[in-house]
Parts: sequence; structure tokens; C-alpha cells
Amino acid sequence: MKKQLAFGSLLLLTSTMVAPMALAQTSGGGAQTTSPPAGAVVQPNAGQPEEGTPPDTGPGGADTQDVEVSIPGASSDASDDIVVIGRNIPNIVRATPQVISVLSSEDIARTGEGDIAGALSRVTGLSVVGNGFVFVRGLGDRYSSSLLNGSPLPSPEPLRRVVPLDIFPTNVIASSLVQKSFSANFPAEFGGGVINLTTKAAPKESFLQFGSSVGFDTVTTSELGYTYDGGSHDWLGFDDGERTIPGFIKDAGMAGTGVSAAQVAELSNAQTSLVFENRNIPANFSGEMSAGTSFDVGSSRIGLIAGGGISNTWRTRDAIQQVAIDQQGTLVSDFRNVATDHRALVNGLFGIGAEVGRHRFRFTNLYIHDTLKQAIMGQGVDQNNLNLLNQNTNWFERQLFTSQGVAEMKFGDLNVDIRGAYANTQRNSPYERTFTYLFSDQVGDYINNLANQSLAQVAFSELDEDLWSGSVDFGYELNFDTPVTVQAGYAYSDADRDSYRYQFRYQAANGLDLAEQQLRPDYLLSDYNVILNDIRLVNESTSQGAAAYSASLRTHAGYVQLEAEAFDGLRAQVGVRYEDAEQRVLPVGAGVTGTSLNNGYWLPASTITWNFASDMQLRLHASKTIARPQFRELAPQIYLDFESNRQFIGNPRLTDSELWNLEARYEWFFQRDQRFTLAGFFKRLDNPIEAFGSPGAGSSSLLTSFSNAPGAKLYGAEAEVVKYFPLDGIGLGDLFATKRAVLVANYTYTQSELDAQNQPVVNPINVNGPLIPASQLFVDGSPLVGQSDHLINAQFGLEDTEMLSQVTLLVNYASERITNRGAIVNGVRLPDIREKPGVRLDVVWRQGIPLGNDSDKQVELKFEARNLTKTRYQEFQIFDNGGRADVNTYNLGRIFTFGVSVGL
Repeated sequence: MKKQLAFGSLLLLTSTMVAPMALAQTSGGGAQTTSPPAGAVVQPNAGQPEEGTPPDTGPGGADTQDVEVSIPGASSDASDDIVVIGRNIPNIVRATPQVISVLSSEDIARTGEGDIAGALSRVTGLSVVGNGFVFVRGLGDRYSSSLLNGSPLPSPEPLRRVVPLDIFPTNVIASSLVQKSFSANFPAEFGGGVINLTTKAAPKESFLQFGSSVGFDTVTTSELGYTYDGGSHDWLGFDDGERTIPGFIKDAGMAGTGVSAAQVAELSNAQTSLVFENRNIPANFSGEMSAGTSFDVGSSRIGLIAGGGISNTWRTRDAIQQVAIDQQGTLVSDFRNVATDHRALVNGLFGIGAEVGRHRFRFTNLYIHDTLKQAIMGQGVDQNNLNLLNQNTNWFERQLFTSQGVAEMKFGDLNVDIRGAYANTQRNSPYERTFTYLFSDQVGDYINNLANQSLAQVAFSELDEDLWSGSVDFGYELNFDTPVTVQAGYAYSDADRDSYRYQFRYQAANGLDLAEQQLRPDYLLSDYNVILNDIRLVNESTSQGAAAYSASLRTHAGYVQLEAEAFDGLRAQVGVRYEDAEQRVLPVGAGVTGTSLNNGYWLPASTITWNFASDMQLRLHASKTIARPQFRELAPQIYLDFESNRQFIGNPRLTDSELWNLEARYEWFFQRDQRFTLAGFFKRLDNPIEAFGSPGAGSSSLLTSFSNAPGAKLYGAEAEVVKYFPLDGIGLGDLFATKRAVLVANYTYTQSELDAQNQPVVNPINVNGPLIPASQLFVDGSPLVGQSDHLINAQFGLEDTEMLSQVTLLVNYASERITNRGAIVNGVRLPDIREKPGVRLDVVWRQGIPLGNDSDKQVELKFEARNLTKTRYQEFQIFDNGGRADVNTYNLGRIFTFGVSVGL
């Protein structure tokens, strides 16, 4: 095999968030900020900082930045400022009754990340695992929910219920709010927290902005990689028709029948099967443009905003992927797989905002199209010590479209919020091709006879999901001596999914001679050879589960919530939510088990905040939440994950998980937007869902399935500090007169323990078989999948308070975590599969250059240096004898990106 290259990371998950800015009222246009979440107590007659405290300014000398936040729940009037007893420190983190973190658009820009998943990795207690899935305090993404402008979203990823956040480019997001303590106005699936993304609304002033960037990966750019022809529009991420799935493929897949040689010859063979070397992989690049304006119509203010972007990124991964079969670490598969991924992402946003008196309206349309074109070459040995050469070509096309309407209306002391949304997600993966060549000592070369160990397969899959949602929330402020807010609301969501995956194996009815067996893939499946040797497709769609399934999840929810300041300095928010859900997964095919779950839950939540000093407070929180199985965790259908090159299959006998949550939190806000917080938390989980990895078909790769554990508990602590250091007093003339240093650091310690209790559970390897004791699958005291004991983020910066000039050093560390439970093979439990994220170091520099005399119009230059530690990705098993199996291990390169944007 030729020289292989290491993987070039696109997303480097490092460091921590910058201090959230206070919420403030904008002065017109549809661009608005909202009040603190979920009925935060707001008192009037405060607007100036504490005497002797200079007003906080961001880069460019502006006042504290407005933050757009659109969440469920009728809220208090944003035009009032927040008063804290004895001292005014306007800070949303303090003002809201819940435990939250907020990333404003400026905070996101400071991190330099190109997508929201990377930016969220800066938030205390959050880590990003896999393809943009956020884990809150070590709990998997299934225990949290993602909202867009307060409305739910379906996922274009078949394996997940939640949306992978790496598909959201930062240029369309105004803020990201993470709430870690449950309140009744949010959906019930809130074990770890909720992540609410707010898109940019219409601006208060007209603007036009455009920019571009170019990036270089030290192990990918201008180095050797692999690719294949595909279609002429692949660089845009859209197929030009080359990969259109023929009708006879769909008919054969539905009927479970094969495909004739004449029809096989009609497939796109050469364009989707021939892999070739590319010794000059291109540089990464991106471009974006946005514009907005606002104007008066009578007494109303109307605003418009539109934007779009495109990015192309490449990465090459030289991975060792091994599969072990026993406690001694005996390998049944040992491969070196080199994958080159070409990712193209296109996005567009169009929004209309209106402000009519105290009423505000928002209509938002968002489109994201994310495509990965992948070519893999691999060489290794299997359990029979056969020397194999594997080749894979894939095309994973994901798409999200949503159209949302929000009305935030205020009638005196009554606030009414109405939300309605439609969202559609799709995932298409035509022509997933696999070729396996066997080395023949007789021939002295690799051969493929389309039988036994040397074979050719092709799969076609599509997923389509529609989600309709709506809610109405009421909030009423009672005019007592102390402020009291009563909230109530109703929410409805209806998700419907259809998915199929049809897999076929090529089979030569007439057999192939030795010369034909040595042909490369495009000649092997050429029209001439297909017809000559009567090469047909044998249907393998139901060899491991169902070829297709339909799924639905319908929820009805209502809540009541009360917030009051019972005594001076002591306020409480108490609420209860009732949520009823009907979840169905109906596989297509006889003998395949489906799922029907009908459950309703009463979910109480309470948070008490004691403002015991002028700048300090203590929070106590208790709640109950749930986590439902995701569609793909239930669906008995094979799914290929492009990131790990691993197969997944669902377990239709999974049940809901229930969680009890406790938290105590101390907060010290010693100056505006500066703070120190310390918290302890505890969660008890009933029936948590865990992932298991076992040798798949042919033992050449891992197959992951799922099972409920009887119980678990999770506990830990987290600390955060945000501090600014003015540098005007250190001398050196005017050099540092307007400069300040920034320190933002957080640490999260988490422990989790499974409780097997020896109860009967479903065997994830044989879901239709009898129940087995939990002790055969789980070890008491083992940590939950995805939980790291230690998460550390640190951000050290130097910035100018009167102009855009920032240099930021970002550090991130995550300790080892389990990605899959070890499988039960021949009655023996194998070690858990672990990931070692390690330490990563980034540097981001931003510099603004004014255009003429107008400080609002400037050119922004940005330079990023990512993964300077060159930390590699490691996923492995450690055995009792000290042996190690590298399940998926590869090097990560350093990435250097330079960008420029112009604002007019």
C-alpha cells in the first residue's frame, strides 16, 4: 500500500466560553433581545452600574452587547433592567432563576469556531463527542434536547434523535443558551440539559457583510489522499444525478428480491466505484455573506435579514482499526484504513422581524445542506489470517429545513407567546460501496471472485422526517408587594420518519476466471463483464434486521409555573409539567419486532435562590426528567456511521429512562460580567440506555447495539471563573491604555456508577431472545458511556476595549471516557471500549481595521492555529494481560486558517 497520511481534524474541541453578556432591549427593528428565561423576576428603576464600577465595554468601545434569546415560555418585559439587592450587576447568568450559560455572537466569534458544536465545548461541563453531539456533564446526547428559537428540531442523523450541532455554522446563530437545571416550560427530555439556538433576527440598522477564509491541515492539505469521480457538482455537496437511485432498486428492496444482470448494468458503476490517489488534496475554504435592513411602516418597525455561506473541507485519517474476540485480546480483525473525507456545507437564512408597540414577531427560515464524500482504502488480516484489501466509497447527504413563526405579545401585565414550526430533515446515502480483495499466493496479487471472503456490496439508504410543533405560553405578573409571576402553557409536537436501507451483494452466476478476478472495481463491474458473467445483485437487506421502518413520536404537554420573591433576597420558582408521549417504530418485514411506547409523566421542578449578600447568591434545585429511546436505538436496521466506519443496529425492546436531579450552586458576581461559581450536582437514573460494541458480520468491524441498564447514579462538581484585568496602569505610555487581559476557566469533575442489581435485561446481541441477568452485561460501579471524570477549559486573552483587537489562547482537556460497553462473546465480557481525548491547544487572533472614518464599517482579519499539541484520536481496549486493541486510532494534524470579512 502507498504512503498513508494522518487525519486532519476539522473541529478542534478546546477551551471555554467567554463571559455571557447581559440581556438588553434593542432600539427598534425586528432584531430584539428577550427577557431572562422562564419568567425571571425583573424589577424596574435600575440602569446604572454600581458607583465606582466603569461600564463594561466590548471590543470597539460599545456598551455591553445585546444578546438575542428566543426560548419557550412567556417572559417578563425585556425593557426593564434587573436589580439585585444593594447592587446592580446586570447579568443574565445571575438574573434567571435557573442554571444557564449563554454564548453571544461575540463570544462565539472570540472562540474562532466555524460551527456551534465547537463553540459549545467552551461551556462548563459540556463536551462534544463524535459528529457534533454535545454531552452535558457526562450524560449522552440522548439525555438532552436541542431547540431552535424555542422549537424542537428533527435530526438528519439516523443514529440520533437530536441534531448534530456541527452542521450549524456560526454565521447564522445569534446566541446559544445552555440550561442545566430543568424548568417546567422546557420539554421533558432534559436529563442533562437543553441547548437552545437563536438565529439572527432582523437588525436595528442596515448592514452588509461578506467574508472568506482558507485553511491548511498539516496532514491533509497538499498531501496524498484518496477520492473518486462521483459527479460534477460534488464540490457543492449536491449530486448532479449520477447517484440517482433507480426504481428497480427500490422495488427489489421493498420486495426482498434480487436484481438481474441487465439491470445491474444500468447502475452508476465506474463513477462511484473507482478510487484513485490524489497527491495534492486542496486547502479548506469558506465564503459567506449576510445583509439586513429595517424600516418603519406606520407605527411599526419591520426588519429583514438574509444570509448564506458555503464551505469545503478535507481531511485524511490513517487509522488502525482492530477487533478483539476474547479477554486475551486475540484479534479477529486488524486493519489499517486510510479515509479521505470531502465535506461540503451550504446554508441559507431568511428572516422577517416586526415590532408593533410592545408586541414582537419573528418569521425565520433556515436551510442547511451538509454532504460528506468519502473514499477509504484499507489493508489487513481477518480471523483466518487472510490478507485482505478493502475499498469503500460513500456519499452521505444530510439536509435540514425549518420554517418558524414566533409571536411575543404583551398586554399590560399579561404576556402571551405563540410558536409554530415545521421542520424537515433528510439523509440520503446512495451507492455505499464495499469491495474486498483477497491476496492469492497462487496469483501473487489481490483477487475478487465475488464470493466468500472476496466480495462486492452496494447499499442504498434514505431517511425523511417531518416535525410539526406548536406551543402557547401565558405569563401574568401579579401586582403584590413582592413580584409574583404565574406561567402556564401547552406544547405539541408530531414527528414522522420513514427510512430504508437496501443492501445487495454482487454474485457472478457464471463464475470468473483468474484474469477477471484481478480486475480493478470499475472493470470488474463493467457493463461488458456484468453481462458476460451474468453478475446479479443478491438482496441482503434483511440479513441483520429490517430493510425499512416507519416511526412516529407524538407528544402533548402542559405546565404551570410560579415564581415569587417570598422574602427580601429569597425567591423561588416552582412548577410541574405533564407530558404524554406515544412512540412507534414499525419495521417492514415479517418476523421483525416493532416498538410501541405510551407513557405519561408528572415532572416537578423547583429552584430556590437566596441572595444572601450584595453580590453573592446560593441556588438549590430539584427536579424529575426523562429520556426516551431514539428512533435508531429502537429500529432493527443496520446503519453505517461515516465517522467511525462502524455499524449500528437498534433494540426494539428499549424503554424510557427516568432521572431525579439535585443541584446546589454558589455564585459570586464580584463585578459586571465577572464571576466565580461553584456547584455540586447529583442525578439518579432508572433504566439508562448503554451502547455495546461486538464483532460484526465477518468480524471485520464492530457492530454497536443498545440495552437498558437497571440503574445508575451520577454526581460531581464544577467551578468557573471569569475575570478581566485592566492593563492601563502598568505604564508604557499609551501602549496598554485601552487593553485588558481576559481569564475564563472552568473545571468539571464527574463520577458515575452503574447499578446492575442483577435484574433481567434484554440481550443487545439477541434482542428477540430471552432476558439475561444484568450482571452479564454490566459491572457494578462502571461509569456511564460518554462520561469523562475531568473536563478542563481555559481561555487566556488580551483584547482592546475600544476597537476589535484580540489574541486568545484556548486550552481544553478531557479525560478518558467509555464509548461502548465491551461485548459478551462466548459468555465472556470483553473490556469496555475507551476514548482518550487528551489536551488540545488553540490560538485565535482577530484584528479590526476601520474603513475610513466610520468605526462601524471595518475589515476583520482572523488567524487560527488549531491543535498545536497535535493530539491524536485514540479509541481502544485494554486487556487483563496488558494487551491493547486499537479500535479506532489515528493522528490529528495542526490546522492553520486565515480569514477576512468586510462589514459595510
